[in-house]
Amino acid sequence: MARVKISMAAAAADEVRFWLNGAPVRVRAPDPTRTVLSLLREDQRLPGTKEGCAEGDCGACTVVIGELRGDRVEMKTVNACIQFVPTLDGKAVFTVESLRRADGALHPVQQAMVDCHGSQCGFCTPGFVMSLWDRYLAHAGQGTRPTDSELRTAIAGNLCRCTGYRPILQAGQQMFERPLESFDRDALTRQLQQLRRDEPLAYEVQGRRFFAPRTLAALAALRAEHPDAVLLAGSTDVGLWVTKQLRELNKIIYLGEVDELRQVGEGDGVVRIGAGVSLNDGYGALLRHYPQAREMWERFASTPIRNAGTLGGNVANGSPIGDSMPWLIAVGARVVLRNTARARSLPMEDLYVAYMKKAMQPDEIVEAIEVPLPTADLRFRTYKVSRRYDSDISAVCAAFAIRLAGERITDARVAFGGVAATPKRGGETEAALTGRPWNEATARLAAEALAVDYAPISDMRASDAYRMQTTKNLMQRFFLETRPVNPLPANAVSVFARV
Repeated sequence: MARVKISMAAAAADEVRFWLNGAPVRVRAPDPTRTVLSLLREDQRLPGTKEGCAEGDCGACTVVIGELRGDRVEMKTVNACIQFVPTLDGKAVFTVESLRRADGALHPVQQAMVDCHGSQCGFCTPGFVMSLWDRYLAHAGQGTRPTDSELRTAIAGNLCRCTGYRPILQAGQQMFERPLESFDRDALTRQLQQLRRDEPLAYEVQGRRFFAPRTLAALAALRAEHPDAVLLAGSTDVGLWVTKQLRELNKIIYLGEVDELRQVGEGDGVVRIGAGVSLNDGYGALLRHYPQAREMWERFASTPIRNAGTLGGNVANGSPIGDSMPWLIAVGARVVLRNTARARSLPMEDLYVAYMKKAMQPDEIVEAIEVPLPTADLRFRTYKVSRRYDSDISAVCAAFAIRLAGERITDARVAFGGVAATPKRGGETEAALTGRPWNEATARLAAEALAVDYAPISDMRASDAYRMQTTKNLMQRFFLETRPVNPLPANAVSVFARV
């Protein structure tokens, strides 16, 4: 990484400062919704980062972001096409151009792609290279190599129409067979420390306002003053409002600088996930207690989306096809809401009152999600059914949680996404389960009760009949995997859950 000596004087409140491929960049009062991709290509003349889909699906725009968390630098891949320029303040950005050595030689990641014939038309190649470089950084310093599964997960958000992926996965292993390329994290840490600002970023340009409060109290005050402002966390949904719907966002309150929202804690029988914790970090904390949700985590969008998006944002968005809510509802999660006067907690299922409508006051924000720790009597599963295994929206998302006393069900919670206007519990289904022995007859009775609780629609993902049959089939699968006598392994019923 280039070593640049430059005086980084205190930044103005409207000046976005970051490091780009080792060099300092200052941008005065950028349009709050200008994308990082457009800045890289148009202003910085770095055309290696491509625009493919402009919605975070194809990975052609993948870059690596470095961010200082305490005294540690966190590196992560993100989609530049849906990230906004002001959110770069205080961070470092690395594009594919940064990998080439001073003498013009290719980085081991790039050379491995060449040697393994991992590039054909080449349009998607820079994005793949950056996803692989992220794994290279994670392993090269430790003398380890990623597993094939880890590599597949890393590139699940990078789409290629040419190679069939096999040579790219080969390159992901072969990149370690050359002399390792060092990366100076200490230098990057010093660079980022220079960017620490005394006052929060806040400015107005052409009638559009951007706020980046740094405390929960300041955030609540801003929300009270501007209840019409858009709350921006990971930009994985809001970014599409701009790139696809061409919406003009006149007020944005950015949550990424509020450290209190980025904390994970455990105590009093719950795991508390701050609303600003990334999907990857949030799921990582929860999987220690709910390993049954691992497949859901791995299939929840792509790594760059999970790096940027937040669990709190997914919950606050309230989409009926959001994959987090059904299983969190099933295990009894609660949502903590806050305004300037108080914090209040409510069961997650009570947050959603109608399609994309929530039981929140205009001045309230989601502060945290509290997930109860599992007990020994809990039997829990969550399932996702979609047309494509990776990075696809669910046709049906199911979650089942029962408590057993011997072979009898003492409590049941069932929730589905994709089959109603909101993420929804199945009251009749739960009643059909509770108090009965956990056997095939009870499972069939509960499956039939699902038709009372849910009336799915037909759309491009699945027909109403398919969705209804799938909900019943998933109840049977849950029984087979959790029955008291001779339960089947979790992957025995079906290897791939696809439409």
